[in-house]
Amino acid sequence: MTGTHARLETGDQVEPTLFDPNTSSIARIHDYWLGGKDNYAADRAEAERLMAVCPRLPLLARQSRLFLARAVQWLAAKGVTQFLDLGCGLPTGQNTHEVAQAVRPGCRVVYVDADPVVITHARARLCGPGATVMRGDLTDPDAILTDLRAQHALNLAEPTAVILAMVLHFFDAATASATVAALIRALTPGSYIVLSMGSSDEETGDALAREYQAGTLHNHSVTQIAAFVDDLELIPPGVTDAMAWIPGSPSRPPPPWSGGRVLAAIARMPGA
Repeated sequence: MTGTHARLETGDQVEPTLFDPNTSSIARIHDYWLGGKDNYAADRAEAERLMAVCPRLPLLARQSRLFLARAVQWLAAKGVTQFLDLGCGLPTGQNTHEVAQAVRPGCRVVYVDADPVVITHARARLCGPGATVMRGDLTDPDAILTDLRAQHALNLAEPTAVILAMVLHFFDAATASATVAALIRALTPGSYIVLSMGSSDEETGDALAREYQAGTLHNHSVTQIAAFVDDLELIPPGVTDAMAWIPGSPSRPPPPWSGGRVLAAIARMPGA
């Protein structure tokens, strides 16, 4: 396999990582749907092949980013000053720290991703006052939490918003639930979990799962998504379409849907 070396700095060490531009990447496919330029021919080819199954995918990618911006803005206005953005993806418009700090300048944000290309771009474009980038794999949330504590990047004894935007549909329901549970155990009351993930009818979901080569897709239902944060307080409107998630709006289950959509929710740890 031919590839390109990316140099990742971790503390005082430099870690060479091999990546192959001829192999599609989850982050770069999403970047293409958002109109970005940090993608290769293999990413564009897979993105277009998936759009043949579900033409709304670029629209859904934009809807997920708009939901994330609304969520971060609302949380910062509620007084949350710490954000942990897991599986952050490539930098784009309205990045988490930009939205949060526009509301509350003292907000701190830690971006985490496993993709070496994402880390390289994020360290070049996102690091700055109140914004930190770490490499970490969401399949091992305990390791991410250990690194957070070791680097004093965030104080998890204070309310924190953990963002899981467009990542849990790459995990089966049991793994996704265990990952969220591990994160919740580390948080203090008054913290929040922000969720968004792709969902679709069975026929579309099966077709996308067959076509998607950069990762394994899982089509989680509204009930499954709510179960990921079962012991937390769902903020109205609960689990709903990302484009319809407006804080405080009436709770109602999203209607049946043909094709693809993005489901979103915010849940709060009670007790504070």
